[in-house]
Amino acid sequence: MTNEEKMVMKAKIAMVFTPSAPIDNKALFAGRKPQLTKLINAALQRGQHAILFGERGVGKTSLGNVLHDFLTPVSEFLIASTNCDAGSDFKTIWNNILNQLTVTESETGMGYEPPVRSEEIPLSRYLSDKPSPEEIRQQLEKLAQPAIIIIDELDRIKDRETTAHLADTVKTFSDHSTDVTLILIGVADSLDSLIAEHESIERALIQIQMPRMSPSELMEIIDNGLKQLKMSIELEAKRRISNLSHGLPHYTHLLALYAAQAAVDRDSLEINQADIVTALNEAIENAQQSIRKSYIEATSSPRGNLYTEVLLSCALAETDEMGYFPAVNVRAPMSKIMGKPYDVPAFSRHLNDFCEKDRSAILQRTGFPKRYRFRFGNPLMEPYVVMKGIVSGRIGPEILESGEPVIHASDETPSLFDQSEPGGLK
Repeated sequence: MTNEEKMVMKAKIAMVFTPSAPIDNKALFAGRKPQLTKLINAALQRGQHAILFGERGVGKTSLGNVLHDFLTPVSEFLIASTNCDAGSDFKTIWNNILNQLTVTESETGMGYEPPVRSEEIPLSRYLSDKPSPEEIRQQLEKLAQPAIIIIDELDRIKDRETTAHLADTVKTFSDHSTDVTLILIGVADSLDSLIAEHESIERALIQIQMPRMSPSELMEIIDNGLKQLKMSIELEAKRRISNLSHGLPHYTHLLALYAAQAAVDRDSLEINQADIVTALNEAIENAQQSIRKSYIEATSSPRGNLYTEVLLSCALAETDEMGYFPAVNVRAPMSKIMGKPYDVPAFSRHLNDFCEKDRSAILQRTGFPKRYRFRFGNPLMEPYVVMKGIVSGRIGPEILESGEPVIHASDETPSLFDQSEPGGLK
């Protein structure tokens, strides 16, 4: 390939693998069949609404984005969406939504003459200064077609009155069989807050948990993207991307992006393991500034304080379905990394420090003393910590296949590259 051809191909790759943006193309969507089925059921049944909840970064927004494409062969829906923020209140949320939905107003002629003028008017024009859930229902019933309304990042709403009004909106839509489906998207706390405001909405609200993606679903993302690009990938390289991603599609897109571009750089349309090495280093080098800053704040300490090793052990600890792990689950990976037994008292202070602001509150803590459970506040941090551990040589990449970290007894940072096999991973 010429340099120009390579740049064009790299641009195409960047359009397919999009780590910083949710999927909005049905052809690139992968996995999530059980969740998609539940969402379709909610959209096609009057009086039913849905809330998608799960960790950040698991693909909730992408699922909401492609729902319309799957429903189009069955029925035509209007669709509107909005993202909430800390300042969102009930009126701003619905003003954003109703501004996307219009009704036709016609100026009639004299007698039997046809209308002289018609105009598409956004429903937001009719919104009062302090709209109620009942007013919202009445406005939406003016629509000529059924509608799907997506309210994303529900967990960012700080105003309890707004949450209460949204719960009442679900209730009134359901009670009146309004031909509108609400899709609410947030973390688990969003569901708890919503139901706390109106327990009777549970029967009208399909609760859809979005767990992290399975390895097969992540590999489907890679296959779908490469199919669009007419590229291929070695099976072991594909597995490595999947394992590095820790169930988060963001990292699958990120590593596939850099690996595919690395393959193009060497005049190939097939990704191999050497390209994964390149992608791993690129992912670390170009990680979000907030991730890099939090990692540095969490691990910076005089030599010998073990913050880096303990955080890496946390990233390797076995978790429950909500991402939490008890301190005892850190013991095994910590002992493997350090090459000698480590028990909880040796690192319990570090775990508690990671929950403090001066350590970037990189971990969240729940429970009570001696029964605390921890998880990463930002799920995207967990794979980043593991990738840093591989690049720095604290663990070998084989941990991702075997579950056993490769221990390096020396304090020196070994190379990630195996000199006996150029471009290969140790």
